Amino acid sequence: MKTQTLKFNNIIESIYGLPLENRIEIKILLEHNIADARRDEIANNHKQSVEENKSGKLKFSSNIEELKKMDTTYQKVGNYL
Repeated sequence: MKTQTLKFNNIIESIYGLPLENRIEIKILLEHNIADARRDEIANNHKQSVEENKSGKLKFSSNIEELKKMDTTYQKVGNYL
């Protein structure tokens, strides 16, 4: 883990040492990469939801308290509403 941190820090220091134009290009590349990764995540979540719906595992509700119980993110992070 310490080696990874050192490599990461070295990469960051190298990026900070680049000219502004290069840093902007890296920023744009990272933004596109993150957007692509997020799209993949959304597509995978959709595929999983379709499969769960077909198998009858999906639950629907408009009751906020019931939704909070079903939402694992809410349970891990706490009240984010």
